[in-house]
Amino acid sequence: MQYRRFGQTDLRLSVFSLGTMRGLDHPGTFEATLERALDLGINHIETARGYGPSERWLGDWLHRRGRPQNLVLTTKIPPQPSREAMAQLLADSLERLRVPTIDCLAIHGLNTPEHLTWVQDPQGCMAAVRQAQENGQIGHVGFSTHGPRDVIQFAMETGLFSFVLLHYYYFFQRHAPLIALAQDLDLGLFIISPGDKGGMLYTPPEALRQVCQPFDPLFLTYRWLLSQPGITTLSTGPACPEELDVLTELAHRTDPLTPSETAALARLDQRPAATLGTDLCRQCYECLPCPEAIHIPEVLRLRNLTLAYDMQAFGEYRYRMFENAGHWFPGRKANRCTDCGDCLPRCPENLDIPALLRDTHNRLKGPDRRRLWDD
Repeated sequence: MQYRRFGQTDLRLSVFSLGTMRGLDHPGTFEATLERALDLGINHIETARGYGPSERWLGDWLHRRGRPQNLVLTTKIPPQPSREAMAQLLADSLERLRVPTIDCLAIHGLNTPEHLTWVQDPQGCMAAVRQAQENGQIGHVGFSTHGPRDVIQFAMETGLFSFVLLHYYYFFQRHAPLIALAQDLDLGLFIISPGDKGGMLYTPPEALRQVCQPFDPLFLTYRWLLSQPGITTLSTGPACPEELDVLTELAHRTDPLTPSETAALARLDQRPAATLGTDLCRQCYECLPCPEAIHIPEVLRLRNLTLAYDMQAFGEYRYRMFENAGHWFPGRKANRCTDCGDCLPRCPENLDIPALLRDTHNRLKGPDRRRLWDD
């Protein structure tokens, strides 16, 4: 296992971190996964108050076995409108984790301009966080985000945070400028769930497997991320210990990409244009804002992936989140399009956006499902 400096925290984290959002079916499986992660050299475990029983199960495990030396714990708490609300949630997490100190606290889901006002209020939620730091209950403070790039950049530049948990994947590279900004600001950089949110790569479709040959898609996306030295650590969120086995081949692979890996990535690059032709959305975001609040680029990104790589299951999984996940996944479903034409003159590719939105909805619509963080 390789280890990297986590920005200005000066912590040294394993290049893979154990996320605990999945694997919550049984405490025995949860604990076996924790033990397997330690065996592999992972020294960073990430949980959240919104991850079902994860904090409590983790606290019970730590209490029984003793906290391993150099283990770094991160938990996440949503931004709150008041100091008092945050203080209570901090106390709850400390009680569940059964530890006197949380190494890293992330404000979980700093996603909207309103959230920014909460954390900037001198008497708001961050006052409780700073008090907990002074009391020795919290080490370092960062934030996770599912928000738009301008909100994330503003949060990074406030000076309030020493690390950031960010969505950035081979199949979603819009946040590349934020990767560079994090390095400039010396922020620790933690990539959120590249195996799941990055494309459901634990169970990739056969078409994607073929394009990535001789590599597994999950292996290739991990290598693409690990080859970037500005990234500290990647979240891996296994549902069982066996899903960590891929790390035995990867934990030491922080070297530059090999020629064969580069060639596989080049094939991935070429596939969308070859498959979609003039229907390819190139993710410029010029079509926004939409009068009906449709997140047009994200809808069409899911269409790109579905058609280019047969990532139908991933497309359905993410598309179902529209109108069901609030600020965690903003935007209305594509069938809300009224053919107003507002987006058309702004599209440099001259796409028939209303027709593509309807096509995407018909391909990816599915039953509504509640999210784990609905509270």
